[in-house]
Amino acid sequence: MPAPLKTYHPSIGGRAWESADQPLQEVVNPYTGQTIAHVRLATAADIDAAIGIAHEAQKGWGASLAREREAILCKAADVVARRRGDIVKVLIEEGGNVFGKAHFECDYMISAFRIAAGQARDVRGETLPAEQPGRISMTIRRPLGVVAGISPFNAPILLAGKKLAPALAAGNSFVLKPSPYTPLAALLFSEILKEAGLPPGVFNVIPTSNEQLGDKLFSDPRVRLITFTGSAKTGKYLAAQAGRHSKRIVLELGGKSPVVVLSDADLDYAVRSAAFGIYFNQNQVCMANARIIVEAPVYERFCDMLVQKVRAIPHGDPADPRTAVGPLIHASQCDFIRAHIDDAVAKGARLLAGGGRQGNVFEPSLLADVQPGMAVYGEESFGPLASVIKAQDYEDAVRLANDTAYGLSSAILTRDIQKAFDFALRVEAGAVHINDNSFDDDPNAPFGGMKDSGFGRENGRYSVADMTELKWITVQQGERQLPF
Repeated sequence: MPAPLKTYHPSIGGRAWESADQPLQEVVNPYTGQTIAHVRLATAADIDAAIGIAHEAQKGWGASLAREREAILCKAADVVARRRGDIVKVLIEEGGNVFGKAHFECDYMISAFRIAAGQARDVRGETLPAEQPGRISMTIRRPLGVVAGISPFNAPILLAGKKLAPALAAGNSFVLKPSPYTPLAALLFSEILKEAGLPPGVFNVIPTSNEQLGDKLFSDPRVRLITFTGSAKTGKYLAAQAGRHSKRIVLELGGKSPVVVLSDADLDYAVRSAAFGIYFNQNQVCMANARIIVEAPVYERFCDMLVQKVRAIPHGDPADPRTAVGPLIHASQCDFIRAHIDDAVAKGARLLAGGGRQGNVFEPSLLADVQPGMAVYGEESFGPLASVIKAQDYEDAVRLANDTAYGLSSAILTRDIQKAFDFALRVEAGAVHINDNSFDDDPNAPFGGMKDSGFGRENGRYSVADMTELKWITVQQGERQLPF
């Protein structure tokens, strides 16, 4: 008989938290469709307990020395490196991540913890010129208190960890609400940080699929900041909640990022770069270059070359190291991609490659002649579907690049450095990558967008700035001269 499936619980106060009435949820492998574990979901009482425990634990953690926080974060990076095999297994089985992408998340998280360790010693203020005689004017940064993170399924280690690591470096405690699809990856953080020596209660995980329970994070005054990665629709709702409760919020939302290919670009490199930038992780990536904008003189040639590249991309079993495109997280997402293709073709687009599916694995697919009015032109597909759009010239390419509600990332491929920098200044996006694709993130660099892609910036000192309170302090030397 097969061994019984393991049941996981919320992690609160450094231990598995069991309480009455916790609903039971299946954790399903999106490639095989098999249930691989069960998880007990946090109730309203559990969430309240997690916030209370995090609030109390933060008092000691916030008063700890920078070198103490640094040491724990460095140890956490070492634990991730040592437990790479466990993490990769969970990412493949729970989230359908392909083998290479799962290792990429581990590498990113190791860097994120080490960079955060350095930031623990760099939470600093400054001295300021004073307008009063005899005054010393300065600023200091203090931890906010409890930070809550809401993370998505598509990169559950990376996108939760890049919020968590700087929050801990700055002296905050953390409550994580993971995606209902990937609770096991989030719970792995509890094991990693416990082994690294993080005090109990400083980090807590509350799996729940009930958004009303998640709203508790906004209404509770002990939670000082919410950091969220997810869809623009959900982000707008959460921003309204944050405003209602005067809560700080950082939003990293969706994208429909452009990569512009000018006629002087190296087409072989442009094809390879654009393909990687859209099909990595099945395009379940907010910064993927879903819109490939190609200048007219090389448009047809580029399409012909890209078709050959797309047809050769290996897809299927995510556990096979050769696989580049694995399953989507749920069957409904496959249906959504198919609807985008059918709508575009009905309105004049050409399907050059793909369009089929095997289970939740959707073939790498390519549409050409995509135009405004097609759903795929403006909507985020979040699946292995690329759109090629013809630009008449450089100015038209800039116009098309900005013709979107989103503004997360962007890229341009050209040998003309003047046009490259002109594009960088004019494109409405939080990141611009010259002679590269739009898929890029660096734990040292500010990451975030504009327009419907959110606001605020993540990573390193940029996260620390949002996750600390800037306080102004003055010292008067002698008596201040007063007017009465």
